[in-house]
Amino acid sequence: MIDLAITADHIRTVIGDYLDAYPEEKRSLAPVLELLDDGADLTSRGEFRGHVTAGAILADPDGRILHIHHLALDKWLLPGGHVEASDDTLLDAALRELAEETGMPAAAVTPAGDRPVHVDIHPIPANPAKGEPNHRHIDFRFLLHTADAVGPLQTEEVTAAAWREVDDISDPVLKHRITEALR
Repeated sequence: MIDLAITADHIRTVIGDYLDAYPEEKRSLAPVLELLDDGADLTSRGEFRGHVTAGAILADPDGRILHIHHLALDKWLLPGGHVEASDDTLLDAALRELAEETGMPAAAVTPAGDRPVHVDIHPIPANPAKGEPNHRHIDFRFLLHTADAVGPLQTEEVTAAAWREVDDISDPVLKHRITEALR
């Protein structure tokens, strides 16, 4: 088992800060807090009741949002992925995933803050090749800004990248939060 720098206390603190800003989401995040209370290791990919991931919502100067085409899921998504032992915080994980998937180094982006603008809990289909059943991701999404271009893509996972308008985001809560933050 790998010891991760991201602790249950860190996850709980980030959720607390998030709920201070978005108290209407207390009910939807209650199951995550219950998992933490039960001692679940939400940084472990083997915790199939739900484990944390970190996402990057990267905005360019025109307010467009970077999307990647994910190979395994064959969908356009925001950059992001699983936490790793080298990540000290969930924001660090989002920055690392952005750099890995898009070639956009952390030095080329400016976080809008330490608090995510959205926490999304969504189902992930089973992946028999990896021995993974259906499970849930608890995705902490951070808003970032850049004026730089996308670098080389991580072709093992990503087949394309494109800047898209905020209106292309299907989740109404996320779309609203990004729109408000970019004003």
